[in-house]
Amino acid sequence: MCETPAADASEVFAGHRELLFSIVYNMLGTVGDTEDVLQETWLAWAARDVAGIGNPRAYLVRVAVNQALAHQSALRRRKETYLGPWLPEPLVADPDAAEPAVRAESVSIALLVVLETLTPLERAVFVLHEVFAYQHTEIAAMLDRSPAAIRQIAHRAREHVQARRPRARVDRRTHREVTERFVEAAFGGDLPALMEMLAPDVVLWPDGGGKSAAGGPRPIRGRDKVARLVAANARGGVDVRYHHVNGDPSVLIFTEGAPLAVMVLDLDAGGEQVRNIYVVSNPDKLGSVPGHAAG
Repeated sequence: MCETPAADASEVFAGHRELLFSIVYNMLGTVGDTEDVLQETWLAWAARDVAGIGNPRAYLVRVAVNQALAHQSALRRRKETYLGPWLPEPLVADPDAAEPAVRAESVSIALLVVLETLTPLERAVFVLHEVFAYQHTEIAAMLDRSPAAIRQIAHRAREHVQARRPRARVDRRTHREVTERFVEAAFGGDLPALMEMLAPDVVLWPDGGGKSAAGGPRPIRGRDKVARLVAANARGGVDVRYHHVNGDPSVLIFTEGAPLAVMVLDLDAGGEQVRNIYVVSNPDKLGSVPGHAAG
């Protein structure tokens, strides 16, 4: 039997790695678990006579998706014992580096939060079909289900997501302008300006995991409470920078050169008011933040 040299197998895997990363990350929401799944996928790939695999991409995606599903139960147990709200780990694009295109297209933090409410199987089907445009027949082959069953799961997942998250995404220029005005009002102590920008039912979601003073034990709801909390916590001595986080213009806050928090604003469909504020300050989730404030 003719075997593909290890160097060729490695090259083929490397050529698909960013696609695999994006699919698995959107299924799991954490970089560490995603990297674990990719390592397991590589081991399965390296153990095969890959010369006999007619469609390496389809094989690798199938293995990665099923490994990601296998990781879901352990990940869910971690979330159940997590201190405070659990948010997906932000993917921060380094403005000085050429970001791989497929990773730059990762879905927004706001949509990932909605995907957390799906079952693991619903989330897998939604990600594969709605984000990566796989056909129901292709997904059925990956998951050993019938196409009819996959269509039903896809319909249920899509309805669930659409009920909680309109498809329209605010354009980046508007998102950046609102984000900058929000930061200016917060650090300028302009409470009326903050109140005007916030939707009446706005929610602030602080994810500190019990490891950050900036992360509270529960979400903060309502325009008045959120505005006052934001204004009270916006302090000097920090460096505020703007980066793209999961494709959206967002805020990175540094203190003494180290990342302190990532803040992402979720705007209404018109881009006029902030309806959710996601603040990730758990240091374990800031691994993709550029390592220092200078730049």
